[in-house]
Formats: sequence, C-alpha cells, structure tokens
Amino acid sequence: MKKLNIAVGIIRNPYNEIFITQRAPDAHMANKLEFPGGKIEAGETPEQALSRELEEEVGITPVGATLFEKLEYQFPDRHITLWFWLVESWKGEPWGKEGQPGKWIATGVLQAEDFPPANEPVIAKLKQNLQAG
Repeated sequence: MKKLNIAVGIIRNPYNEIFITQRAPDAHMANKLEFPGGKIEAGETPEQALSRELEEEVGITPVGATLFEKLEYQFPDRHITLWFWLVESWKGEPWGKEGQPGKWIATGVLQAEDFPPANEPVIAKLKQNLQAG
C-alpha cells in the first residue's frame, strides 16, 4: 500500500478568506477543491515541503507558518499523513500557477463535501475558530 506524507497550506487573508484550488479532472479525487500543497520529498521537513509546494503551485513564499492540524487518512489504495499549515503572511500573490483554477473563498462558506474526505476535520476546525474569534 502506498504511504504518502503531504504538506498543505491553508492560505488565509485578513478578511478570513482562504485561497483554494481545484484538482485536475484526471487526478485522484478529480475536480474536488483543495488547499494547495503536495508530497513531502525524501530529506525534506514538512515546512520545507510547504514552501516548495506553495511556490510551485500558487507562486507564493510563506513568511512563517503555524501547524494547524496533523492527521492521517486511509484511502482504499493509500495511507496519507497530512500536515496542514496556517499561512497568514507570504510574499507574492497566489494564483493557479500550474493552470489549475484558484480563488479566495470566505471561511464561513467552505463546504466539506466539496473537498476530499480527509479535509473534513480541518474545515470544521477552521469554521469553529472563525466563530470563536
């Protein structure tokens, strides 16, 4: 069974909007919305992978990131460990650098069913933090 470690960036602006992208039609979890990120490569820390992936996918360089959630998820064909990082300061302006659609969406209207199932607890926590804040 394939085991993957993935660094994910929750890019949040001062208006409590999150930058999200859409998965490719031919990708695992096709057409689902996602927080940008990708596989942690051999020899990389999760933070290094986050910086590399955000530069590659959405053209930004994080200026500090806070670990928001770490969770494991079992798909029928793979086991993934996800490191979700809250990024509230960065250089550049995020965009779909690899041709993928990207947009800002208000935290309060995020819908878990629009994302891969492993994202459900993270979306719930983001909404809970919004209400508490």
